Amino acid sequence: MSIEYSEVKQQFILPRLPLEGSLDLTYRCNNNCRHCWLRVGPDAKEAKNELSLAEIKKLVSDAKKMGCRRWSISGGEPMLRKDFTEIFEYITSNANSYSINTNGALITPKIAKLLKKKGAKMVAIYGATAEVHDRITRNPGSFEQTMRGFRYLKEAGAGFIVQLIPMRDNYHQFQEMVKLAESLSKHYRVGAAWLYLSACADKKINEEIIRQRLPAKEVIELDKPDLSYEDQMHREAGHRYCHDSKEEYLFGSCVAMRRDFHVDPYGGMTFCCFLKDPKMRYDLRKGTFEEGWENFIPSLGKKIKVTKEYEENCGSCAQRQNCRICPVYSYLEHGRYDAKIDYLCDAARENEKFKEDWIMTHRRYFNIADITIQVEADVPMDGKTFHPKFNLFATDKPGKDIVSIRHHFSLPELKEKELGKEFYRKPPWAVYKNNSSWIYLGISPQAEDKSLHRVAVFNHDHTSARIYNTEDEYFRKGDLHSLTLFPTDQILIARILADRQGCYLHACGVDLNGKGLLFVGHSEAGKTTMANILKDDAQILCDDRIIVRKCKNDFKAYGTWSHGDCPTVSGKSVPLTALLFLEKAKENRLIPLKDKNEATKRVLSCLIKPFVTTDWWDKTLVLVDDIVENVPCYIQRFNKDKEIVGILKKL
Repeated sequence: MSIEYSEVKQQFILPRLPLEGSLDLTYRCNNNCRHCWLRVGPDAKEAKNELSLAEIKKLVSDAKKMGCRRWSISGGEPMLRKDFTEIFEYITSNANSYSINTNGALITPKIAKLLKKKGAKMVAIYGATAEVHDRITRNPGSFEQTMRGFRYLKEAGAGFIVQLIPMRDNYHQFQEMVKLAESLSKHYRVGAAWLYLSACADKKINEEIIRQRLPAKEVIELDKPDLSYEDQMHREAGHRYCHDSKEEYLFGSCVAMRRDFHVDPYGGMTFCCFLKDPKMRYDLRKGTFEEGWENFIPSLGKKIKVTKEYEENCGSCAQRQNCRICPVYSYLEHGRYDAKIDYLCDAARENEKFKEDWIMTHRRYFNIADITIQVEADVPMDGKTFHPKFNLFATDKPGKDIVSIRHHFSLPELKEKELGKEFYRKPPWAVYKNNSSWIYLGISPQAEDKSLHRVAVFNHDHTSARIYNTEDEYFRKGDLHSLTLFPTDQILIARILADRQGCYLHACGVDLNGKGLLFVGHSEAGKTTMANILKDDAQILCDDRIIVRKCKNDFKAYGTWSHGDCPTVSGKSVPLTALLFLEKAKENRLIPLKDKNEATKRVLSCLIKPFVTTDWWDKTLVLVDDIVENVPCYIQRFNKDKEIVGILKKL
């Protein structure tokens, strides 16, 4: 799942579409904001050079033909355009979704009604009071104009996100800004916590921007690193930096990974909205969108060579993985791509401190069936957060195979979100597929109850999850019996096992003198009884749920924390020697099960199933056939005496 900014209050953000466009309608702003790089109003001469309505329509149409289905609209202030409503209607009618950034001062009832269209509307505030807000915008009355814009949006029923813009002159009332945002909307976010310099390179403007920068520690506190997301990007993409240390060009890997583009108000197209270098922009007025996307942008990957200065500074810095530096920021700061930014060096050091503390207090690792379950939460964890049984599965570092879970403690607003295609609906879950993500909604068994008790978003193979819970009180109380906070972790683990030649079985598993024996059966079949009979002669892995995985040419049985009446569990594994299908009887006897079809049916009847898809079934059926073909199967008739122990030892 794609996260594009840090938040004070969590939102639900769906995956990015294959091709995404961003369009700055104007660099002009109706506020003389202290952080704006071009402080010109509605009638500025620069307006004459902006793209015309016809040119914008052609751009949108051409981009749509190339696969663009999502647009981000911003400025300056986009609503300064007298033809804004026409532009907005054309863009949104040719897109699946959109986002827009505005200061809200120019919102009218008509515009508010237009903004009812499904999309992300971000409205900026610069202070909690008119005094502070207007001083920063240098526009008396701008606070009231923005509040009026909020009122129009509410009256029209258009949902919006309040965007807080932190800087030195308003930071003393930042908490009041948060309270104001909460009173205005269910959702708010923090804008750029650090301020990059102006592309116009005006000395006075840049001096003012530098003065408004917050100390590095506050920047990290406002824009907290999302370690689970960063780890996922490392695993899936290998790295997340514009420049890999082995590459000859600065933007090689960045351009290769991009699926979005940016167009400035004058028709300059490139791959990044922060890239202001004229020679790195394609003039759409002199060419076509297809040429810009297919040829010009890819060519930028070999445009800027890595210099010795870059290699000796940012390129070889030990803090690289903690730094927010990008060559485009260096260009804004120094007019060249290879210089470091001391302010970001300070932020990188604070970033490292934050991550070290986060891993200590907000992250835990557990190993089950040679899979590391990495658990993170927005609130701190300690030794009492999870039930003591998990201590047997705890580990201090991750293995090679990692599944990450991140817990948030407020439900997302789904009203304007496109969930995708519904694949499954049976309380307590409704499951949707949206592009490459799976979305689980925790629903009530009562049809008339439309409330949700949980939302979970998994990536395509369920190796990364963000789980949104209603509140954190339950989590803080501790003694939790599942890592996912679902009624059982099998919903996740049974799902991922199919991709690892594994499955979950209703079985009691033991290690009897190095032999892995699985006593297979449903409730009341006698699994716990066998655990109690064998507890003095064997190590109990679990009396109710066991994982079987193929390892090279053999099979192993793994203990789990999902026990029945016998609380004894183990995180260990043992070579699988036999499957024994339990049948209560007066005598103790093992009967070899020669009929492979019968054995397969018995295994399938005791298979623990998650949300089932065709690929899961295909992989699992092949695995079950393999197990039955290679592991001896028996019908075990038994009573409750210890005679069965001797019989089992002779296997």
